[in-house]
Amino acid sequence: MKVSVIIPAYNEANFIDGTIQAVRSFPWVEQIIVVDDGSTDETGKLANVGGSQVIKHSHNKGKGAAINSAAPFVTGDIIIILDGDLGESAKEFYRLLPPILEGGADVTIATFPPAPVPGGFGLVKGLATQGVYRLTGQRVLSPLSGQRAMKSQVFKSLLPFAFGFGVEVGATVDMLRQGWRVQEVEISMVHNFSRRDLAGFLHRGRQFYDICRVLATKR
Repeated sequence: MKVSVIIPAYNEANFIDGTIQAVRSFPWVEQIIVVDDGSTDETGKLANVGGSQVIKHSHNKGKGAAINSAAPFVTGDIIIILDGDLGESAKEFYRLLPPILEGGADVTIATFPPAPVPGGFGLVKGLATQGVYRLTGQRVLSPLSGQRAMKSQVFKSLLPFAFGFGVEVGATVDMLRQGWRVQEVEISMVHNFSRRDLAGFLHRGRQFYDICRVLATKR
């Protein structure tokens, strides 16, 4: 099966090359698309040098819009979506594939180990978890995880992806409602966690608002 990897990235110059090289270390990955979502640093340039196909947004539009921009160019039978800040730990993405290849799942979602630094107080994750359960009757441990693998049929059925920080929650609701088989997989990935500081609280505030908005549209 052909595997395509989509990496939405915004100002990830410190991590994007490591992420790309980790993915490229698997010769069966036939396509890597990096969507430079209006970065003001060297993200797009580094992605191009790293050997990926680069799509450039003139300004920041959000992760959902980045995935939507990549959609017309995807050729794989299995689509992987990864964050740009995973660095070398992105190589763990291969663990998402066996349940799909073995016929046990249509979609896999990565669950991460606990964050190494204190983050939020669980309000955003709680909202996402309860929102998905109320709308689908199914519980998902990591509805906010952006590291996912899915069959191309699933990917196409989810288009267009929601804008803003509600993209993962919206996609999770849609795939469960459509009856796709979802399996969560424990993976030892790390990324640039938000902390309990002003920037972290502002980020989580935007997440909370966007998730509320997406959940309201799914009712």
